[in-house]
Amino acid sequence: MFPKKDHLIGLDIGSSFIKVAELKTTGQGHVLNKFGMARIAPGSIVEGRIANMQGLANDIKSLFKSQKIHEKNVAISTGGHSVVIKTINTTNRPGKELHKTIYAEAEQYIPYDIDDVNIDYQVIGESEFSSEQISVLLVAVKKDLVAEYIELIRLAGLNPRIIDVDTFALQNAYEILPYKNTEQITLLADIGASKMSLNILKANASLMMRDNMSGTNQILEEISNQSGITIEEAEQALNGEKKGIIDKDTMASICSKVTQSWCSEIFEAVNTFQSGGNNETVEKIVLSGGGVFVDGFKDCLLSELDADVSIINPFEGLIINEKKFPDSFITKAAPQAPIAIGLALRRVDDK
Repeated sequence: MFPKKDHLIGLDIGSSFIKVAELKTTGQGHVLNKFGMARIAPGSIVEGRIANMQGLANDIKSLFKSQKIHEKNVAISTGGHSVVIKTINTTNRPGKELHKTIYAEAEQYIPYDIDDVNIDYQVIGESEFSSEQISVLLVAVKKDLVAEYIELIRLAGLNPRIIDVDTFALQNAYEILPYKNTEQITLLADIGASKMSLNILKANASLMMRDNMSGTNQILEEISNQSGITIEEAEQALNGEKKGIIDKDTMASICSKVTQSWCSEIFEAVNTFQSGGNNETVEKIVLSGGGVFVDGFKDCLLSELDADVSIINPFEGLIINEKKFPDSFITKAAPQAPIAIGLALRRVDDK
């Protein structure tokens, strides 16, 4: 009845859907209290930037109202070209000195003016190259992007308490799964509408991260171009909501072409990691995002990579009321839910 003051709602703002999650933490584990998702108007977000501020704020308000969520404090995330993530090595120093050193060294790793970005970091541990150095995960986000999302959240009547990175939020959700093997080299691959995020993990530590501007919008654009229909009609055809707009062979050809390009990007990332001289191999690939629903994508990966390929179900790490969230809902929502759930796991002022 009396939620903790550090309680947060996870709000995943994608370019096709917005997703919201609320968890309750008990002695038995994390309980899924609320989860919902809603489609947003095409063009509301373009390449990670907000193009329709008021419309998107109204969509967020409507989603919170439909889910009867009254908490105002939210955790959100972002990604894409405006976010830079690097693992760097630096000399181990006392707290304040280390802070100054990291900020001084950050400029060489960031392709933007240092005054135009917000910087944060997390010490991972001792460097594998020297006992006198430490590995640090450095994150830089463009200030104008942060300001944009803060304005959106406030316009929706909410309080932005944490701005995370999509890749980290997905990793948070993966880390609570009961069946994960932390010793396996695992690739988390999230394929959304306009962005693919790749994160290679071992023992819950990121070994390599990469974002590509690929996603299901590529399929919609191809369908629209080849058939002379709108993006909205292309989406209805892809989802099976409208029959006869485009023939099955053309649809299958477009999907195959685009998923092959996704697979090529994943192969390239895996090969880059495996050729790094560390003699480690990606053993498992966990897929998430709307791209997992595209026919042939998973089979394409299995045909080229000697790795176990699965689709994430972040709800398996939570306590679920089956009457409130039936299996049919869980199966449909699971691939698109992990970022919202990963954000809902955050707490005010945690690191």
